[in-house]
Amino acid sequence: MILSKWLATLLGGAFAVQGALAIEVNVDDENSLKSAAKTVATTMMEYYDARESKDIPGKFDGTWWEGGSMFMTLILYCNYSQYLGNDDQVFWGLAAITAAEFNFPEREGEPSWVSLAQGVFNTQYPRWDTSSCHGGMRWQIWPYQDGYLTKNAISNGGLLQLSARLALYTGNKTYADWAERIWDWSATTPLLKQENWNIADTTTCGTQCTDHGDFQWTYNYATYISGAAYMHNYTNGTETKWKEGVEGLIKTSQQFYPTTGFNGAGGQILSDITCEGSGNCDRNQITFKAYFTNWLGMLTTIVPGTYDLIYPQLKTSAQAAAKQCSGGDDGTHCGIRWYKQASWDGTKGLEQQMAVLGVLAANLIPFSGKAPLTASSGGTSKSNPNAGTNSSDSNVPILNSIGTGDRAGAGILTVIFVSGWAVAVTWMIRGG
Repeated sequence: MILSKWLATLLGGAFAVQGALAIEVNVDDENSLKSAAKTVATTMMEYYDARESKDIPGKFDGTWWEGGSMFMTLILYCNYSQYLGNDDQVFWGLAAITAAEFNFPEREGEPSWVSLAQGVFNTQYPRWDTSSCHGGMRWQIWPYQDGYLTKNAISNGGLLQLSARLALYTGNKTYADWAERIWDWSATTPLLKQENWNIADTTTCGTQCTDHGDFQWTYNYATYISGAAYMHNYTNGTETKWKEGVEGLIKTSQQFYPTTGFNGAGGQILSDITCEGSGNCDRNQITFKAYFTNWLGMLTTIVPGTYDLIYPQLKTSAQAAAKQCSGGDDGTHCGIRWYKQASWDGTKGLEQQMAVLGVLAANLIPFSGKAPLTASSGGTSKSNPNAGTNSSDSNVPILNSIGTGDRAGAGILTVIFVSGWAVAVTWMIRGG
């Protein structure tokens, strides 16, 4: 089955594409949201069809991680390793655990979604680096890469979130131990400043992680917020540190709602403020709002009392984003500067479509009212704690020291994991 037919099945039940004068959406109406999301998703997948990397399922031209993040966005909507970074890889794990949490269909005889997520965990945890800063994940995997000497928020926050979600899904405490280790280590660095809940984008090994690159990005905050939210649920609210982290980081995230919004919507429309004001966001940065809206929307189902902190702004953001979707010859291409104007900003691309689809999908979450599934609450994806390893031991890796041999082995496991994901994504594209 070709991709366009697969997408039609995926979006079955949604309404017909709306007209070309921007997308009209009522965020309080489920059918209106589905209709708008279908329009955005259909145009987004046209970029997937047009890519040159067709021989590698899920791979986009010039980027490794956007394939994983795109499928993660689509799943939520559905209720070359030489330059691979830890942050690139973890997005595929987050896509896989999202599929498990929503009982996304699996193919008999192929790796389960949760085992694919566990495969990412098993390739990443051996890279926990104590040779500098007393711990932490480096940005890039290989020493010849520019980012190898950097430890950044998204690599550490991404593994934190994946570990927390695996802990909640499987009930295995060792995943929770890893999540707590990453959180506590981050709090000893500028990556997670608990005194003011500020997240630095980067810090460097050469300074023992005392310096800080302070660019502010939505997805850095969202991944730490989400990790804390899953841990809050996993611990049944018995550890106050997680609820305090969620609420503190949400409060600091108010910086991403500029006070200069149009039509009196100042302080209500989401923006990646570091690059949008100057109009110089690169293709990666354009997608960040998709993850922020998805992850914050989902946490309202597992952390009581957060709906009113999050959804008023997500609703206004969705309305503003939809107004940007009037570009291109067919009038369905979306812009990115939602807060700036009530019409298309002249930019278009897969990344813009992903960002808008993310905020529309986030607004669909309250209509189902369903929290992410776990193995004990109806999740059918089967755990394999040794996914991506050659071990027959049924135990999840324990907290211990990481050696050079482990880090080298993790590079080999990356290849094994990618092969498994290629099979899974190929099946998704061909519709089973």
